[in-house]
Amino acid sequence: MRPSFPVLATTLLLAGCATPGPRTTPPPEAALTPPTAWRAASSAETETAAAGWWKAFGDPRLSDLVAAALARNADLGIAEARVREADALAAQARAALLPSLNATGGAQKQRELSAFGTPAEPLAAQGQLQAAYEIDLWGRLRAGDAAARASLQASRYGRDAARLSVAAATARAYVSLTSLDAQLATARATLVSRQEAAARARRRAQQGVTSNLELRQAEGELEAAAQRVPALELAVRRQEAGLALLSGEDGAGPIARGGLDALIVPQPAAPLPSVLLARRPDIAQAEASLAGADASLAAARAAFLPQVRLSAAAGGLKVLHIDPLTTWSVGASVLAPIFDGGRLRGASDAAAARRDQAAFAYRKAALTAFNEVESALEGQDRLTEQEDHARLQRAAASNALQHAHKRYQAGYVAYLEELDAQRGLLATELALSQVREARLLNAVALYQALGGGWTEP
Repeated sequence: MRPSFPVLATTLLLAGCATPGPRTTPPPEAALTPPTAWRAASSAETETAAAGWWKAFGDPRLSDLVAAALARNADLGIAEARVREADALAAQARAALLPSLNATGGAQKQRELSAFGTPAEPLAAQGQLQAAYEIDLWGRLRAGDAAARASLQASRYGRDAARLSVAAATARAYVSLTSLDAQLATARATLVSRQEAAARARRRAQQGVTSNLELRQAEGELEAAAQRVPALELAVRRQEAGLALLSGEDGAGPIARGGLDALIVPQPAAPLPSVLLARRPDIAQAEASLAGADASLAAARAAFLPQVRLSAAAGGLKVLHIDPLTTWSVGASVLAPIFDGGRLRGASDAAAARRDQAAFAYRKAALTAFNEVESALEGQDRLTEQEDHARLQRAAASNALQHAHKRYQAGYVAYLEELDAQRGLLATELALSQVREARLLNAVALYQALGGGWTEP
């Protein structure tokens, strides 16, 4: 028996005693049990959110802005590039399951002396084909392929989550912009009213009907109203710039938009919590990441076991005018870990820790989704009730201002009473615009929480 045979036999014997790395289960704290129903009342247990959910607000300009954002947003370009990267890595992992074939070639010329002392400069050329294949006995390569495919799927869900986030951010920015427009219109109308009141107080003071106190009060309210207008104009410009950034524009021109009151407040219905787990792209991404982490753990465990490789080579050697010689070789090799100082065990433990991280991340994503839907459902009825009361308050404040103005004109009360009524009406009008904005933003949040709009048609 050749000396190499005992070494090979000893290696195979030790490899046969090797065991894969420890198989651990996710921690029980990462387990998830979805609630059976929502605490907040919902109009129907059905899946209503779908692609193009922003069209439910009834504003074509909003639809155009969302379409532009989905086409030109920089974050979506980054997400798409990540999908292409994951696709290439998945193809690379899949290629490890197939044989490899390489071609080599070379030529060499040298000066040498023959046995008779005659110098010669022979030219030797050689070409060879080499084939190699690893027999995946323990599933290490298949587990790596599964991990890469799960990572690809996770990147696709990440792209879908980014699309949903960009669409929702665009809708929120548009709603806030129309709310600022409504508040700016109220502020400008108030400024005109204050200018008229100040002019009237000035005439009355000049005629000696009233004292200078009322004139100074009217002028003070005029300046207060004048301060509010440029502040809101600045907020409008900044909101336009932010919306342009979302839609991939340079922000140089104004944003075409409608009015706040023209926007419809949709009432989407929530699906069952268990259905939500399959709808939200961020939950699907976390689930795919968990599957990929588990596959990576399986590959790390399989690295403890021997690797069997087959190899073959064939080629030819040509020297001067001698007929070419055909060369070939066929062989097999076994690579078995015997001692590595704990490298494989460390890699397996790290893979198990990453799998546990992915399990907790999945639980966190699901619990966050449940909380967001519950919060948005609670806001539907509460904000509707709040807006109804705000409208009644504005009507009462408007009537109070009319009565206060008549009483002041008749000389029954001082100007301070009319001034208080003006302040009350301004506050209620601004509050009404803000609560309607809150209702619209809550509808956007509910659509986003339901995962609607991310599925490609």
